[in-house]
Amino acid sequence: MVGEPLPVQEKLKEKNFQPQESASKNRNMKISFLLLLSTALAGSWSLTAQPEETNESNFDDMAWSQWRGPTRNGFVKEGAPWPDSIAEDKLKLVWRKEINKGYPGPIVSEKLVFTVETRDAKDEVVRAFDRRTGKQVWEAEWPGSMKVPFFAWKNGSWVRSTPAYDGKNLYVGGMKDFLVCLDAATGKKKWSVDFTKRYKSPVPTFGFVCSPLVSDGHLFVQAGSGLVKLDTETGKSVWRSLADSGGMYGSAFSSPSIASPKGKRQLLTQTRTNLAGVDMETGKVLWTQPVKAFRGMNILTPTIFKNSVFTSSYGGKSLLFNLTKTSSGFSVSEKWQNRQEGYMSSPIVIDGHCYMHLRKQRMTCIDMKNGETKWISSKSFGNYWSMVSNKKEILALDENGDLFLIEPNTNKLVIKESREISKQPAWAHLALADNQLFVRELKAIACYQW
Repeated sequence: MVGEPLPVQEKLKEKNFQPQESASKNRNMKISFLLLLSTALAGSWSLTAQPEETNESNFDDMAWSQWRGPTRNGFVKEGAPWPDSIAEDKLKLVWRKEINKGYPGPIVSEKLVFTVETRDAKDEVVRAFDRRTGKQVWEAEWPGSMKVPFFAWKNGSWVRSTPAYDGKNLYVGGMKDFLVCLDAATGKKKWSVDFTKRYKSPVPTFGFVCSPLVSDGHLFVQAGSGLVKLDTETGKSVWRSLADSGGMYGSAFSSPSIASPKGKRQLLTQTRTNLAGVDMETGKVLWTQPVKAFRGMNILTPTIFKNSVFTSSYGGKSLLFNLTKTSSGFSVSEKWQNRQEGYMSSPIVIDGHCYMHLRKQRMTCIDMKNGETKWISSKSFGNYWSMVSNKKEILALDENGDLFLIEPNTNKLVIKESREISKQPAWAHLALADNQLFVRELKAIACYQW
């Protein structure tokens, strides 16, 4: 099955697509610029407006550029700085800024940290802060909030998708299936896409959830009731694949990742009903595997382990599927299943063992070779964990606002240190960049340094 071509009518619209114009004319985006100590030069933010230079000006520009970090699997880069301790006298608060509510994790460039929020239950707002001082540099906003139904409403209807950064642009998903490309230095809009108009698809009932992925000049996102590839410079569609009905039972809760099982580079994608591998060039579906979940709550980002793919679902199980190369593509077979249910928290795999926060709010360790449960913690936690690792230790942020430093151990849960780092709920993913840790509290962004 090849990624479906654009309809003739859509091709005509794409040909005349204006990068500087919104796909929805009734969306009036307002951009405001908050200068630091002097006027920005040539419409861009200038480093000369910063406080005195320090060694910190040489931060890694791509240290935390997307959902779950540089490689989209929760790991920092090889050799990246790592805190020896998370005690208050070691991991110190540098600055904290109150903002509006939001789920998206912070994105960090060399100079800035970006946040996304919902303001007054009607607008979606992106802010850029100076990494060192916490001063706001710019903000952009557009109308676009919506209410989500049922159980999801209890956790709030604010914006969900974590942006992606490619060194010059910031790609931000809005709840009503809206995507905007901003100049990361200035906040100016370059282009935007209303997927409901482009594909005549329904607004996703639970909002735009997927976190965009950038690779080789293209953006991949589960939106428009499918999986879409866009040109990063123009926003033009290249292909659309894995189309579904959208609305209540379509529209993905997961985010894609990139892997090369059996040497074939592809997008690992989880829809509401299936795992799938998709050719990045053509949109061709290379393989699919049904995954049972209560009301299609397949939320985890698929995890590659050697030539196998791991996932776990609400009302389902933890599963590892083997991929085998065939003359026609790939075949899929179940290697093992485990009755433990992951839910919203994507796992970390270290030395052949999966460390995962469970739906029942405990932590588990599963042997990836055979699916054996090594342990389940007696201690219970909040509803969600985000985890970051350097392959030797794990930093975990609990939805309750507690931060844990964990030693990977196949015999038991070993918490080396813990501290309350937020008095508010903390649903957003941690960001670790250079010697700084960024915590997105429900109504604030905080920077810690060691």
